[in-house]
Amino acid sequence: MDKKKRLSDDIAEMLLSMIVVEKKYLPGDKLPNEIELSKELGVSRITLREAIRILVTRHVLEIKRGKGTFVREDYDNQTFEKFNIPPEVKMGADDLYEIRLIFEPEIAYYATLRATDKELERINAIKNEDCITNKKSYAKQEMLFHCSIAQATHNEFMSRLEPVLQESIQKGVFLYEYEHVSNQDIISDNKMIMEFMNDRNAEGAKSAMRIHILRAINQLKLEKK
Repeated sequence: MDKKKRLSDDIAEMLLSMIVVEKKYLPGDKLPNEIELSKELGVSRITLREAIRILVTRHVLEIKRGKGTFVREDYDNQTFEKFNIPPEVKMGADDLYEIRLIFEPEIAYYATLRATDKELERINAIKNEDCITNKKSYAKQEMLFHCSIAQATHNEFMSRLEPVLQESIQKGVFLYEYEHVSNQDIISDNKMIMEFMNDRNAEGAKSAMRIHILRAINQLKLEKK
């Protein structure tokens, strides 16, 4: 009995992650039918029903008779504070930030050497300060900032790394907001990176990017065991 309860809680958290972190299902979206979803999650339909019931009681999902299960259009983000952060979300963030730590300092280095003046101008124009100050989502601006730096390396394979950057930043922004961690350092970090890039100081940009990522790893407690 207890084992089944724990499993259904885990599945509820996985579904919550799909809604909040991955944005796989948006407010108003209908979930796949029981057969498809239970197969995707690798659990029985009974366990899936229990997990859905958990999210219904927390006003994340609603069941419309004869139509299916939907993400509520009026769900409150504060609802998610009743959950623990899904373990698979944080584990995924560990790996994603580790990959960023391996590649992004070098990306900043080569982008500083190779970016055209127009590219630097465009990167400088990407601002997340207003969103952070006004407590709005800054994920889009942060993804654009880092992906634009990657593109400025003029490496034809860099496009393959962009989805990793985007997923990492999206999860990072979610974790910052979920754990109420101050994100004000992101503003100064981005400015520091751009100061070095504008001065064409590749080593400085490399170090600034490394500091930026290490700070996030430390603030979000993402060190791998």
